Order: sequence, then structure tokens, then C-alpha cells
Amino acid sequence: MAKNKYKEIIKFGGTIDNKTNTVLSIIGALILVLVWHFLTITGDIIPPKILTSPLSVFRGFKTLYFEYDLLANVWYSVSLNLFGYLFALSAALPLGFLIGIYPLPKALFQKYTDGLRYLPPPAITGIFILIFGLGFGMKASFLAFSIFMPLLPSVIQKVNELQNPRNDKDYVYLQTIKTLGANSFQKFTKVYFPYVMGKVWDDIVNLVAVTWTYIVIIELLNKEGGVGGMIHTLRRQGLVAEYYGVLFTIVLIGITLDFILKEAGKLCFPYKYDKISIIRKLLISLGKTLGNIKKFISKSKIKSLFFVDK
Repeated sequence: MAKNKYKEIIKFGGTIDNKTNTVLSIIGALILVLVWHFLTITGDIIPPKILTSPLSVFRGFKTLYFEYDLLANVWYSVSLNLFGYLFALSAALPLGFLIGIYPLPKALFQKYTDGLRYLPPPAITGIFILIFGLGFGMKASFLAFSIFMPLLPSVIQKVNELQNPRNDKDYVYLQTIKTLGANSFQKFTKVYFPYVMGKVWDDIVNLVAVTWTYIVIIELLNKEGGVGGMIHTLRRQGLVAEYYGVLFTIVLIGITLDFILKEAGKLCFPYKYDKISIIRKLLISLGKTLGNIKKFISKSKIKSLFFVDK
């Protein structure tokens, strides 16, 4: 059995179980840290001003926490990201469905919405400064627009895929609900919305990585806080260890947000996944626990301690 597992690891197109995958991921992380350590142990291969040692980066977190208020800056960037997503989704979803479903707005605007993807957001920061000033609102609006540009064409594309008769695998949903005599509202709530959101959710998860690029760029303007402003300050002061510490913090935040969004996707769209969401498992376990407590109280004498017969 063990030999088959080892063969599967190096097999072309092979698969491995979750436990083995986790162990190999940890080993891979240790290998990367060891390579990094040996490259920086003497300072001859890579100068410390370019890349410092892992131990120095670890020690630098103390400075980041006590002198540069790391947690407050992280929260500033995370809240900026959340507001950006909130504003972008509230605009892209209704507009995307409107343009995708109805022929008139589709003919009027779809070709131009496709062109939004080619507009570089950093080139239009000046417009947002003129409209919103230099505060948090400007940065959240800029980030929302940066998310909105690729998200709107994505929503329209997913609607078109559903409505395409050549797409037999998905078009059957529309045919089925039309056969059942559903009205427009029922078609939207039972087919359009769950289908499109299930597809668009993957794009939302992938956009998390891109948004951090825009966050770092926009936080350099009128530095009020955030990890982007910290990066600029630390680089200017020559604090290499702390600089890499902030970069690793961004990676950690991104991995955490990615995990949360994927688990939320499993919870909201369980038909897309083979495995049950961790969140759903916790809710099921909590429900069972509360049910067992209720049964225990109802069957035991504990109930008499709280409720006295008149």
C-alpha cells in the first residue's frame, strides 16, 4: 500500500490524498526556508541589503508590531479591500444581469463593457483624486472601480453562456424551467442568479490577489495607513527585514482571505464541490450539540432547578 502511494506521488497525472498533500506542503515550505537560509547565511551570494535572512525577518515583526502599528495598518488595508468589493459587487451584479439578460442594453453597451478590461487603473488615479480628494473614500472608490472593470464583463459572459443554445450542458436548465411554466422572477431566482454567482465566485476569489496590487499603489497617496504605506516607508528607511515582514504579512492575509472565500463558496454553492464546507460542518456540529444539550436538559433533573412547579 505504501509503495503504491509513493509511486502515485511521482506518477504522470497521479493523485494524492489530502493527508499526503498536507505533509508534502509542509515539507515544501521547510525546503524553501532552508534554501533561503543558505542563500543569506554568509551574505556573499545575496547581499543583506537585497535579501536578509529568515531569522532577521522573524525578529523584524517585533519592530513592526510595536513601532509601526502593524495590526492597525493591516486592518486599514483589509477594510479598504472589503469596502472595495462591496461597492464593486453592488454595481457589477445588477448591471451585468441587466445587460446580459435583456437584448436592448446588451446591444447598446456589451461591446463597450468588454473594453473596460484593458483600462489600466493606475492611469486614472488622478480622476478619483479630483472627484473624491485624498481620503479613505477615494481609495475605496478607486479599488471598487478596479474590481468592477473585470467583474462586469465576467457577469455578462456567464449570463451569455447560460443562454447559449450550443451550451447543452447548461442551457438545459433554462429549457427545463421554461417547460415548467416559470415566470421571469422565478427564472432569475432559480436559474440565472445561482448559476451566474456560482461561476462568478471563482473570479471573485482570483481577483483577491490582483486587488492587493492596487491597494499598495493607492495607499502610497496621502499615506493615512495601510500596508502599502508601510512598504514605502520601510523601503525608504532601508529596513530590509521589516520590509520583507510586511510582504509576508500580505501573503498571509491573501491566503487567509482566499481560504475564507473558498469555504464560503462551498457553503453557498455546494453543488460545485465534492466536499462539504468547513463552515457547514461547524454549523451541523453546533446544531447537533445544541440538540443534545436540549435533550439532556429535558430528560434530567436539571430542568427542575430552573423551573419550579407552582
